[in-house]
Amino acid sequence: MRIVIIGGGEVGSYIVALLLSNGHEVSLIEHDEKTFHMLEKVFPPEILFYGDGSDPDAMEKANIVSANVVAAVTGNDETNLVISTLAKMEFGIPRVVARVNNPKNAWLFDSGMGVDIRVNQADIMAHFIVEEMNIKDMFTLLKLTEGDYSIIKMKVGRKAKAADQLLKDLSLPKQTVLISITHDEVLSIPNGDTKILVGDDILLLADEASRKELNEIFD
Repeated sequence: MRIVIIGGGEVGSYIVALLLSNGHEVSLIEHDEKTFHMLEKVFPPEILFYGDGSDPDAMEKANIVSANVVAAVTGNDETNLVISTLAKMEFGIPRVVARVNNPKNAWLFDSGMGVDIRVNQADIMAHFIVEEMNIKDMFTLLKLTEGDYSIIKMKVGRKAKAADQLLKDLSLPKQTVLISITHDEVLSIPNGDTKILVGDDILLLADEASRKELNEIFD
């Protein structure tokens, strides 16, 4: 599948890392120069495009016309709406996903604006608050709509079992995939020889049954 991600901040870069690790073809558009240079240290240069993601010219440079999915995940709701409308109405993208930053704007993100799926993080958090999900230092970035899986972010604690251990030496739950590790603001795709360090931000795909065990490993 070919996906164009617009917005290379924390959410966008995590999504790109996940998609690449699963063999998808990805293009990423980012307009902030500092953020773009950070992304160049992490991702292959051929997938990165510097420019305004709400500009049709920038979209065309990223070959948006061949995309199956476009995800607008910038930190600005107005920008995400413009991107979604252009992607759907101008380029005819089959599936458009948009991030909602301010819950008050959620009603705007509908099919009339080109949005097929809106991701409202406030709704996700409220869902887990109601369910009394209070596992320390575990933050849910995205609850998948199908199955029992979530994309979660954890920070490695000082007394964690995983601290100073190689990934291949850890016994992770079977229904868990470690997507990325961020150390000193540098994101990397881990392998068996990757060493887990105190303070690392870990991104994982896991089912609900694995969350307690993961907390014991990384907290």
